[in-house]
Amino acid sequence: MSEQPHVHETHPEIVKRLKRADGHLKSIIEMIEAGRPCLDVAQQLHAVEKAVCQAKRTLIQDHLDHCLEDVVGPLAREQRRSIDEFKEITKYL
Repeated sequence: MSEQPHVHETHPEIVKRLKRADGHLKSIIEMIEAGRPCLDVAQQLHAVEKAVCQAKRTLIQDHLDHCLEDVVGPLAREQRRSIDEFKEITKYL
């Protein structure tokens, strides 16, 4: 019994973003090995960090928008308020 792949609409874009960050990270390693200035390296590391954080944020939001909705199902407006607030606050992670 095999599980169905867990794929959402945003996953291809997340993979694309992470592959780009992976290539960028490899170039940063080359920068360090070549003795490039620390400021240059730090700027590039910051860019990679932001790309990975954005990928994580997209994945979490996608999970909340789809997986959580599937588990919770239809709820009355008053019952949804806590879930909607939770989804909203995660945008600040």
